[in-house]
Amino acid sequence: MKITLAQLNYLIGDFKGNAEKIKNTILQARDRGSDLVVFSELTVSGYPPLDLLERKEFVEQCLRTVEALAPWCHDIAAIIGSSSVNPAPEGKNLYNSAFLLYDGKVQDVIHKSLLPTYDIFDEYRHFEPNTEVHVVAVGGKKIALTICEDLWDEQPIEMEFGKSRLYTFSPMKELAPSKPDLIINIAASPFAYNRIGAKREVFTKKARDYGIPVFFVNQVGAQTELIFEGGSLVVNPRGEIVAELKRFEEDVRDFELEEVIRTAKVVSVSDPDDYIPEVHDAIVLGLKDYFGKTGFTDAVLGVSGGIDSAVSLVLAKEALGADHVHSLLLPSQFSTDHSVTDAEKLSRNLGVPYHIIPIKTAYSEFEKLLQPYFKDLPFDVTEENLQARIRAVLLMAFSNKFGYILLNTSNKSEAAVGYGTLYGDMAGGLSVLGDIYKSDVYKLARYINREEEVIPENILVKPPSAELSPGQKDSDTLPDYSLLDQILYQYIELQRPEKEIIEKGYEPEMVKKTIRLVNRNEYKRYQAPPILRISSKAFGAGRRLPLVASYDYEEKTDVL
Repeated sequence: MKITLAQLNYLIGDFKGNAEKIKNTILQARDRGSDLVVFSELTVSGYPPLDLLERKEFVEQCLRTVEALAPWCHDIAAIIGSSSVNPAPEGKNLYNSAFLLYDGKVQDVIHKSLLPTYDIFDEYRHFEPNTEVHVVAVGGKKIALTICEDLWDEQPIEMEFGKSRLYTFSPMKELAPSKPDLIINIAASPFAYNRIGAKREVFTKKARDYGIPVFFVNQVGAQTELIFEGGSLVVNPRGEIVAELKRFEEDVRDFELEEVIRTAKVVSVSDPDDYIPEVHDAIVLGLKDYFGKTGFTDAVLGVSGGIDSAVSLVLAKEALGADHVHSLLLPSQFSTDHSVTDAEKLSRNLGVPYHIIPIKTAYSEFEKLLQPYFKDLPFDVTEENLQARIRAVLLMAFSNKFGYILLNTSNKSEAAVGYGTLYGDMAGGLSVLGDIYKSDVYKLARYINREEEVIPENILVKPPSAELSPGQKDSDTLPDYSLLDQILYQYIELQRPEKEIIEKGYEPEMVKKTIRLVNRNEYKRYQAPPILRISSKAFGAGRRLPLVASYDYEEKTDVL
């Protein structure tokens, strides 16, 4: 049996474009002699369609697309993902389904049983969980056809408060007595740099547990903040990875089932601990697809001579091309000369057009306007933020006039502790580094410079500073980023309580202050732009906390 895995990049709601891509892949696989071609989860609509699933006409178009694809499946079978209607008088309107097409029609439909409702997932909002499972037959082989989470009923756990088994029902345990010849899992599993190894372990363990090969087909491409890395897998019955499809690219590969079962070859896969190259490729794909799928072509960003804007500029140039990225250098009276020259050198290295627009005059005019009201009150954060907001006004003016998307360059460390100005340096249509801690931004810069100096060395070695007041440095108010980021990771990604973080050897007052800053700045993150997600817990849709709350997260022994 020859199986084709089709790892493709879809646009949500583009039924015509998605269907054409699926049809062409089916025909090409048939011409190569494949018996079965497998596509990813919710193929025809793109994933995740979110509340478009509440629109009757959207669901009807999904089903019409499935029906339109079926006649192309002669002399080959295809598995495609789509929503389908729940005919029962009660329950949710829809199922998340996998359709088996051959002989020109729909031959079987499998519905998803385990509906993730955590982090960025909210599938129970729309779909009814399936409770009855069965194998499907293709070419005399019995297939355990599962949809994403259906194979994730047991998964490695890192968080302090959680379970390794999220569900009481296991589709594969129910399918096992039917003695399937192989497992197929169609998925839309987003990238997270700290879950690369754990994701692979899900599929290798299932192959070992049941002694049958696993074919995993993942979506590739970005949908707003979510980035899907592809990396589809073929695993032999002994739990060894036989093949991994390209990461962050479309890929279509053919496999002979019998060869997969026999082979003992273990493919070389990327090292989960060496995650910076993966983060780099993920962000470039996220930027490329955000612009390509929204129809925008050009980006503008403020380049300060600091590390964050430098890395953001490089990534934007790699994604869009030098002619489609525009940098504005907006120095104030507090900006150092080397910051301007560093930013100029970077822009020239990249071949990116840039303009220098000093804001000192504009800032002075605002001071004059406000002086009758501020009188002799001392210089403080108000005047610092004023500079950031003047810069945002100028950047947005370029965005409006020329149709550019303003890219936000703030990093995750800053977003976590509120080290940013609303309507100032937090402005933008898309956040490039909002899910990357500052210490990893430096690693990313070193990776960018691995072959030649793209980012000037002075940007990498000078102390981080917002340059909003004389001699200002980030270290004046924040711990060293290498230490701060460790505490933030424990608290945000692993969700460990204050007490346990302190017990790991971190200075108590530093932990308390960091947690207090994270909790008190939720209101800022509510107004941040969409953040390209590269971790298991990004700010945004995957981390929902009350904006108004009195819980201070400190350990309490007495309630009353």
